[in-house]
Amino acid sequence: MGFSIGIVGLPNVGKSTLFKALTKKQVDISNYPFCTINPNVGMVKVPDERLNKLAEILKPKEIIPTYIEFVDIAGLVKGAHEGEGLGNQFLARIREVDAIAHVVRAFSDPNVAHVAGKVDPGDDIETVKLELVFADLASVEKRLTRTKKEAKSGLKEALKLADVLEKIKGALDKGLPTSSQDLSGEAKSLIKELNLLTIKPVIYIMNIDEKDITNHTNSITNDYEYKNRVKICAKLEAELADLSEEETKEYLKEYGLEKSGLDTLITAAYKLLDLITFFTCQNQILQAWTILQGIKAPQAAAKIHADMAEGFIRAEVTNWKNLAEYGSEQVVREKGLMRIEGKEYAVQDGDVIHFKFKV
Repeated sequence: MGFSIGIVGLPNVGKSTLFKALTKKQVDISNYPFCTINPNVGMVKVPDERLNKLAEILKPKEIIPTYIEFVDIAGLVKGAHEGEGLGNQFLARIREVDAIAHVVRAFSDPNVAHVAGKVDPGDDIETVKLELVFADLASVEKRLTRTKKEAKSGLKEALKLADVLEKIKGALDKGLPTSSQDLSGEAKSLIKELNLLTIKPVIYIMNIDEKDITNHTNSITNDYEYKNRVKICAKLEAELADLSEEETKEYLKEYGLEKSGLDTLITAAYKLLDLITFFTCQNQILQAWTILQGIKAPQAAAKIHADMAEGFIRAEVTNWKNLAEYGSEQVVREKGLMRIEGKEYAVQDGDVIHFKFKV
């Protein structure tokens, strides 16, 4: 399964600059609203030092990291749900992603116009949030009207769905996102096909000035919806994108940073989406795989090939730390640190797995 993150925000907040920095992919960056006419999509390699450590020990001929897809979506403006700006075509594009990275302008540059005429992170967040709420409200109301008609015939599924939709509508009417509601697994399953925007997890990216990298404060409250925040200077990240690995380390050291904005964002995205990484080394190919936390061994094997899941016999598992400590799979086996796990084993972050299966 792939994981995608949509980069959204008002025009001229630095979305495309950040996208270029993250993907090292040249996109059209201009100082006017709606310069991004078509969504830009880029696959970003997930940085993982564990791959390098494992490569030193396992000596593979090829190393394949895991990736996350970033989608740069044109700027939203007030009234987008009614077709303002480039309107619903971009709201529809957001529905296709797994999570939202909301870029918020927190930098002061008189040469870059602000669509609202002033820099106010709190107002900007509210503007975008309400556009997503209004768009969802229209979808929920439309579906609720149809569902109520179905419920009159006594259909149990329709009755259940109507109750869930009423609950969500009540929240949206108050300007609250669907994610603010305590929905059961069954309820989420019932509304899955609606692909609501406000149920998606959100990372708030505060795009700050270079001078504020180490001491930035802002007026954003600590409400639940703003807890997933990272601060990134998109301008700095764009400069880092053109440097070598060694030059990047030196540059970051000057700012007192241990890792780049890309690393920070990827870490936040993994946490937000509840993702983990496991590793395989087969046919001299060391590869990282991204899965949801809690997935069982056969489902993890299916990431590699469907036949491996269908013919699953067992998984030989050790943690990457064991290999790093003892330096070889043979020693790890001798010390009893290579476990045999069955179909009910939930894969853990950092597992190195050999899958055994019938062909």
